[in-house]
Amino acid sequence: MRYVSTRGTAPELAFSDVLLAGLATDGGLYVPCRWPELPSADELDSCSTYAEVAAAVIQPFIGDDIAADEIAAMCADAYGTFRHDAVVPLVQVGHRQWIAELFHGPTLAFKDVALQLVGRLFDHVLAARDERVTIVGATSGDTGSAAIEAVRHCDRVDIVILYPRGGPSEVQRRQMTTVDSPNVRAVAVEGTFDDCQDLVKAMFNDSPFRERMRLSAVNSINWARVMAQTVYYVTAARALRQPITACVPTGNFGNIFAGWVAQAMGAPIADFIVASNTNDILTRFVNDRDMSMRPVVPTSSPSMDILVSSNFERLLFEMNGRQGARTAEQLIRFREVGRLDVPADLHERWIDGRFRAARFDDDEVAAEMRRMYQGCGLLIDPHTATGTAAARRLAGDLPVVTMATAHPAKFPDAVAAATGVTPALPDHLADLFDRPERSDVVPADLSVVEDYVATRFPPER
Repeated sequence: MRYVSTRGTAPELAFSDVLLAGLATDGGLYVPCRWPELPSADELDSCSTYAEVAAAVIQPFIGDDIAADEIAAMCADAYGTFRHDAVVPLVQVGHRQWIAELFHGPTLAFKDVALQLVGRLFDHVLAARDERVTIVGATSGDTGSAAIEAVRHCDRVDIVILYPRGGPSEVQRRQMTTVDSPNVRAVAVEGTFDDCQDLVKAMFNDSPFRERMRLSAVNSINWARVMAQTVYYVTAARALRQPITACVPTGNFGNIFAGWVAQAMGAPIADFIVASNTNDILTRFVNDRDMSMRPVVPTSSPSMDILVSSNFERLLFEMNGRQGARTAEQLIRFREVGRLDVPADLHERWIDGRFRAARFDDDEVAAEMRRMYQGCGLLIDPHTATGTAAARRLAGDLPVVTMATAHPAKFPDAVAAATGVTPALPDHLADLFDRPERSDVVPADLSVVEDYVATRFPPER
């Protein structure tokens, strides 16, 4: 399996090189040269655990780069860290309404499903090559803690996570800032998540800095993240034994793109529902072909307070017939004028009938959290509530599976305000608020951030 950049000029790479590179040298995102088919129904039916399904589904993306038995061992190890034997259990919450609980990993968020495996892939490849990397990443809340947890014990990885100061919930922040490992730094940026994401991309586009620091990425710009997330779409659809609608609360488009990949591989997914909060750029695009920037509005679901949905670039590349130059031109113009123009015929062909979308403000999200608690006895977080609200509004004849992206205890204030009940942290995080924090604050300035990274983890280490 070989990989190409969505912007067309970076060299083709094998999986291990894509894993370590993260962002392509031309600023694009890597995608496979072709979309493989899922393993046969008989092969998937023979799998007795989620880890076995994961190994079977992702092996075609890796090809001969890593042996099948090594992939199987890494999957078993990664998903052995989850608190539920099913890893991603399905829970029925209404007539033809289900949620896939993606939050049973160590940091209580869906990012664990991918990053627990990605961390092990990094360890394996770096050890084989006798190399070391510095990971830089941006987070609106959950990616940072999941990435830190995935690599905190890695001997060959240092990690710097940028997050918007005041953006994540207190639980999300503390999961990053209370980690006392010499290879970990959590950094508050005086700006928005989009500022953090832009800083990460700018560091990767600064070729001398990138090479000197041996930069790598674990954000969803890294293909391995998306690859690992395709698995729970496969398991959800197969568990219900009929085609499903997948409903995804999303701001960065990575999670829902993983579902699109699963569909392209042959998973029985009929269509997708995009669930947005007040920052509804994706909903406006799906419903009205309007992908125009507006100021970010802080909400009770901060992980979705995003304007620039970086993973949409991968779908745009497909919409453009895999023309990298055209994709690059559109995205450069988007940055310049604040609006992405997609021709009506492409929107009709690729979006209409495949995606539906709805947006909800904080009051509507709180009402949905309250309804779910009163009707099902379930506490859900604000992101998941955005999804279940959209699933109810747009439900059709098929079962709808909403991706429950975070444990309610990650957002205790919002959940308590809506339901009157404060969700408790699991035992392994019960003392989180007693742990000392360590974090630095930097301006949204590339030179300052690059100097910070190089000083904390000097290249000659």
